[in-house]
Amino acid sequence: MPFKTLGPQSARLVTTLYEENRPVFRIADVQRILDMKEANARDLARKLVDRAVASRLKPGLFILVPFELGKEREYMGNPLVVARELNDGADYYLSHGTAMEIHGMVTQPRLVYHVTTLTKRRPITIMGAEFRFLASRKEFFFGLTDHWVTKQEQVRVSDPERTIIDGLRMPEYCGGLTELAKGIAMKREFLDSGKLVAYALQMDIGAVIRRLGYLMELFGIGSPKSREPLRERLTDTVVRLDPLLPAGGKFLNRWRLQLNISREELLSAAKT
Repeated sequence: MPFKTLGPQSARLVTTLYEENRPVFRIADVQRILDMKEANARDLARKLVDRAVASRLKPGLFILVPFELGKEREYMGNPLVVARELNDGADYYLSHGTAMEIHGMVTQPRLVYHVTTLTKRRPITIMGAEFRFLASRKEFFFGLTDHWVTKQEQVRVSDPERTIIDGLRMPEYCGGLTELAKGIAMKREFLDSGKLVAYALQMDIGAVIRRLGYLMELFGIGSPKSREPLRERLTDTVVRLDPLLPAGGKFLNRWRLQLNISREELLSAAKT
């Protein structure tokens, strides 16, 4: 849609948003750019949506529709950028299955996006994509990096090693422990064993330490010496390798684990 078909205020708003590299915008941005009251800004945003100049992502949050899409109304843009913007500037990072996909640790794309935040929030579905928010304490916001998703936009994501730690803690958000193990196997040559061990010790969750030590050993990540700090942190408690599956399988005293997924199953899955 050419600018000349827009009114002067709408054209000024759209031009400024593009100049500021803010295709995702809020009512406050309309107020700031056009110096207008909130009610007038909401009315203008509604008109932009009606004319397919913008698409509504949620109440008060919009995205400009690229001109080349014409009157397309169902436009979300890059879902990773949307995941960032849904946090309204608060601390966050893309995590679990979403981080695995970003780091090339999955073979199938997913339509669920996991976002770790400081506060508990309800999931939201936008144009068929589901955004799930996982609450975490501030001291667990470590091992993060910025990732460019377009030439202009970047998002915060857990690095590969931190992604594994989060997955070992809550494998249900990674497709299960077997899927996580496949991801580890896919990236094992590039993983930093020192980071893995340091992150697990910093997280200081016994189940994570046990699972990490076993999987590092299984896939030959790091040396026995590099894994020793994990063994030194073990207590007598035994946990299941996969917390989502029933108890069963043999006990591995070395890592205080009950192997309710066999070694052979994990190695076989890693090859697929």
